[in-house]
Amino acid sequence: MLSNAKQWARLIKRDVLAVWLAARDPRTPWLAKILALMVAAYALSPIDLIPDFIPVFGYLDDLIIVPLGILAVVRLIPDEVMTEHREMASRITERPVSRFTAVIVIVIWIVCGVLVGRALA
Repeated sequence: MLSNAKQWARLIKRDVLAVWLAARDPRTPWLAKILALMVAAYALSPIDLIPDFIPVFGYLDDLIIVPLGILAVVRLIPDEVMTEHREMASRITERPVSRFTAVIVIVIWIVCGVLVGRALA
């Protein structure tokens, strides 16, 4: 069951990226572009309808709204366009992750935070 949930999460992540890519494609109808941008923005936004710190309900909106939004957008986008962008999204998400680069970015943010804190003190 856990592997099914992980697979579902990977597919949702891939489809969010594919929808975002398709929204920028000129072959995508304008209504699908608007809805795709809204779904991608909601999925990637730290602001939710129901805050995540509320037990159970906090994640419930993400588990319902995002997949339903993706489903609606996918139905509005031509099949060949969506297939192309899903393949592209799969290639992008399969790229190796650089942990070293992540550490560098985190260190830069910490240094900036310390400098801002000292400037404000």
